[in-house]
Amino acid sequence: MAKTIVVKQIGSPIRRPAKQRQTLIGLGLNKMHRTRELEDTPSVRGMINKIPHMVQIIEEKG
Repeated sequence: MAKTIVVKQIGSPIRRPAKQRQTLIGLGLNKMHRTRELEDTPSVRGMINKIPHMVQIIEEKG
């Protein structure tokens, strides 16, 4: 079983650079307070690290 993390969007993409908005969409988030369960890979961790002010890691599974 692969490791997974639960990510929650806590910041709005309004008035943010286009790259940050696209990173949110890449993570599968686009509206406030939505959560997604994602596979814990280096690429996903990198995307989260690019926008730490807009997302929060809720839980790490596995």
